[in-house]
Amino acid sequence: MVLQRLEGLSDREAVDRITFDLRWKYAAGGLDFDYAGFVHTVLVDMRARLRRSERPNRIFEVGLEVAREAGLIGRKRVLDSTALYDAVATQDTVTLIRSAIRALLRIVDEKLNAELSSCCKRDDDYIAPGKPSCDWDDVQAREALVDALARDAYAILAALDGRTLTSEVTQAAKLLATVVGQDLEQRDDGMFRIARRVAKDRVISIVDPEARHGHKTAARGFDGYKGHIAIDPDSEIITATTVTAGNVADGSVGGTLVADVLAEIPAAAAPDDGVAAAPVADALAETSAAGSPDGGVAAALVADVLAKTPAATPTTGIDIGEIKWPDDGVADALVADGLAEVPAAAAADDGVADAVPLVEIYGDSSYGTAKFVEAIEGAGAEANVKVQPPSAPEGKFAKDAFDIDLTNNTVRCPAGMLVVIRSSTAGSDGLRLASFGVRCTNCELRSQCTDGKEGRTIRVHPHEATLQRSRNRQRDPAWKARYRATRPKVERKIGHLMQRRHGGRRARVRGCARITHDFALLGAAHNLRRLATLGVHHDGATWTR
Repeated sequence: MVLQRLEGLSDREAVDRITFDLRWKYAAGGLDFDYAGFVHTVLVDMRARLRRSERPNRIFEVGLEVAREAGLIGRKRVLDSTALYDAVATQDTVTLIRSAIRALLRIVDEKLNAELSSCCKRDDDYIAPGKPSCDWDDVQAREALVDALARDAYAILAALDGRTLTSEVTQAAKLLATVVGQDLEQRDDGMFRIARRVAKDRVISIVDPEARHGHKTAARGFDGYKGHIAIDPDSEIITATTVTAGNVADGSVGGTLVADVLAEIPAAAAPDDGVAAAPVADALAETSAAGSPDGGVAAALVADVLAKTPAATPTTGIDIGEIKWPDDGVADALVADGLAEVPAAAAADDGVADAVPLVEIYGDSSYGTAKFVEAIEGAGAEANVKVQPPSAPEGKFAKDAFDIDLTNNTVRCPAGMLVVIRSSTAGSDGLRLASFGVRCTNCELRSQCTDGKEGRTIRVHPHEATLQRSRNRQRDPAWKARYRATRPKVERKIGHLMQRRHGGRRARVRGCARITHDFALLGAAHNLRRLATLGVHHDGATWTR
């Protein structure tokens, strides 16, 4: 399976290679020249068995252990993500609704199927796949079809309301309700029509309901998932991988990707004899949980280990194989490899702690959230994560042209006007405002600042101090040089991962959990190639270069 992912082959092609290619026979343990091979479905079964096991990412973990033993894993991490196109077609609204009805009717028992089918008024048995017949050039015919589909869907949901259903039927009913609610709206005339909006977290396929619309840039969108990786920039070994839906913010899984290296920071690096470990773990949990399907599971693992680690006592003996990893699609056992060994303060005989290299985390502006930066810094690491510059509305004065004094809660504009920072309305998540109002009316710099009738308003972020500190650091030429020399290495690694015909940019399987495991296997294959390139070998006692 590793060779298959490395070469980017289909199951049948992989079987052909191991049957006819001597190099594959040698790599597989020295198979005989006349080895007859096996049926390609064996690979399907092996992947399923691995996925159901307690350590579904053991292949990645073993490769990472070899790299650690060979001294190739340092205390730097570079993060990045890339689009993974889903393995299904994106469906239009009509196909979505009809497919959701078909899926529900297909899994209910015969009696309930007959009852639900009797609720449907369209001349459609919902058995054949595809779009229903319609004169698509006729606007009224299209609208009538959408309205009829919507009424059938709502009739089925009404018939199921209040019943005791199996979990499978419940999920199918929820999916039907989701696609109807997200894409349709009832107008004043009582007819259901396609909504003139795109719903947040929109389901785009019944076949793979976890896939989402995503954007790597404002102009470039995709459908599917995002694959996230962390690498050691010196050895270019992949240290962690995870997969999220395409619309999940990169910063929400930053804590998952760097959990291993943050857990290696000595307890002495935290103030108050390690008491600060709890806030750090809480910050990581918030960072991973926000907008991420994993619900912060990986960060919770960090919190659990930190809670069990005495400040000055070496922690050993945690067997990764005994941990029951949740199979929820994003909570990845890969990030836990560093949790097994959380070093305590290694003191010399004279009581002076040994010097330990600083942990450095690099990432582009998609990971540059204030919470993630604070989590990194709170753990005692250096956050070389790029924070987005403040926006300048239509080329006018940007936010950093204003002097924001967080100590005195004031903001001074470029013209010298001073206003007090005030709390915003309820539900603003701590956002505060500094409104200049009438002060802008006769200001000579107004044309360079705002066109608004009510003057310029500055939004003060709840973590404004962190954002200001990060932006000031980014202006340092030394910081820029270090960032430019380090972060691009992860781009090259992603290029290596995505160049394969099978399982590169296009996902080979469906569902976030399966794609997560498959992406980890891809990372393991490329780590194996990197270890070979670096000349890592076993000298009889240990792995070395």
